[in-house]
Order: sequence, then structure tokens, then C-alpha cells
Amino acid sequence: MAAMLSDPWVAAWTTEGPRTSGGTAGGVMPKRCSFLRWTLIAGVLALGIGADEVRAPSTSAVAEAGATAPTTAAPLLPTTTTSAPPDTAPATGESPAGPPYVVATSSAPVTVHAAPDESSSARLLDPAKEVGGQLVFLVKQDGPDWMEVYLPVRPNGSTGWLRPGDVQLYAHDYRIELSLAQRRLVLFEGPSVVMDEPIGVGANQTPTPGGVYYLKELLRPPDPDSFYGPYAYGLSGFSNVLTEFAGGDGVIGLHGTNDPSSVGRSVSNGCIRLRNAAITRMVEDVGLPLGTPVVVRA
Repeated sequence: MAAMLSDPWVAAWTTEGPRTSGGTAGGVMPKRCSFLRWTLIAGVLALGIGADEVRAPSTSAVAEAGATAPTTAAPLLPTTTTSAPPDTAPATGESPAGPPYVVATSSAPVTVHAAPDESSSARLLDPAKEVGGQLVFLVKQDGPDWMEVYLPVRPNGSTGWLRPGDVQLYAHDYRIELSLAQRRLVLFEGPSVVMDEPIGVGANQTPTPGGVYYLKELLRPPDPDSFYGPYAYGLSGFSNVLTEFAGGDGVIGLHGTNDPSSVGRSVSNGCIRLRNAAITRMVEDVGLPLGTPVVVRA
């Protein structure tokens, strides 16, 4: 199931290659994310959803155990600065525009507005409050002066507006489609299917919420045979049932498992479970970048 983390992993990454800022995507990222290599060094995350939820790090980072994970965002002005669909409604037809999919990142605080207007209410998002020390946004609408982005905050589906000059941009062709009913994950690169895998999803009392999310962090547990398997991605979404777990905020995760019999069943606290071989392939062979859209359908 999507994971929620409690003990933050200290993510470290190297920057290789240019990123273009100022409103235009810096080109399509290669299969193995060229400027952000996963270099997580091991650790245990602070799960936000039971023993099965992860709060993960950034694009190509691998994390290590540490203190309790901080909250995702601190409001500067009112918290009603974003638009959001009902938190419980699963995605049906909506998908992010693309490919290519444009991703915005920042290692500095970013002001997000409720509308493309400097006078609109705003909130400040601080990368220091992210496990990976980096803000990651999936771009919904790209423009020269303003861009609308999906936000990694409650309620699920929240969006906001920011200035292109405040972030770095890149583009890629990957997206993930999840079917809760069929308990399957399909990874696409453009129109091509890269992976088609069975998954474990949330139990009836702690369901995996439907919606449009994206990968915002990547973690590597110190023990690959742990509950989370060898890797765990943190999503931009949260459990609708668990608002706090072990110091975390109920962040939904996509991770491996030390119980392969749970894959294909509705057993988690909301996280999405993959077989360890599948999550390892996703990270090490595909090099799936942060900012990859994840569309969860009923």
C-alpha cells in the first residue's frame, strides 16, 4: 500500500547536468535521470499510515534513518490558498497533460498562490520540511508568467500557482496508472508499456485514495528485507483515514514488501505494495524520476 513514513530518511543526491529555469522545460530526461542520481544511503522513514506508509525523499535520492519526519508545508497566509476536489473522490477520467510531463523543483522556499495573481492569498512551502530537502511539483499548466502545479499537501488534489523563475524545470515521458479494482500497476513511457505488475492496496478500513498524484521522494531502507522492501517512493497524496502515524502525516507510499503474499490483495493502511523485484526494476533499471504522475483509479 502507499506508505507513510515516520522516521525521516536523510536523502542525499548529486546534481549532474543542466536544469533550465524560467518557464521552459529543460528537455526530456533520459531513462536514468541524468541530473539526479538516486544515492539514498539507507534509513527508516517516518510512516504516516500505519506500519505501511512512507514519507519519501527526492528524485534520485536514497535515504537513511533519522528523526521524526516534519510536516510537508507551513502556511504563510490562509491555508485555503489552493483549489482541491473532494478528497475521497477517485480519479476517473482526469490525467495530467502529457507526455512530456513537466516537473518543477526547488531547494529554496517557494511561495505558492491561490491564483495567478500576486495579490491572491499565498503560502510558503519550505524544502527544509521535506525529507529530501527538495520541493517537487508536477506541473498542471505551464505558462511564461505563471504555472499551475499539483501540491504535496492536504487535501489531496490541491493545486496552486507559482512563478517559473522560482523553480528549476525538467520533463520526462513516464506515468503510472493504478487500478484499485484490478490491483494492478502499469508504468508507461509515452504510449509504451514498460511494466505491468500486481499490487497490494489499502484495506477496506484504510483504503488507498483515488486521485492524481506524483512521486515526490525516494527512500531506501537500511534492510532490503524490511517491511518496505528495498525501496519506497513517497507520493504527493495522503490517507483520507489516517491523518497521523508515528509522527508522520499519513503520506501514501509505493514500496516493496517482505510479505509477497500481500501483493494482489487489499491489506495495507493505504500504501501501494509491489514485489521487491518490481520496485527494484523501477528504481535501478528504469530510473523512474521524481515528478512521475501517478493516477489512481477505482
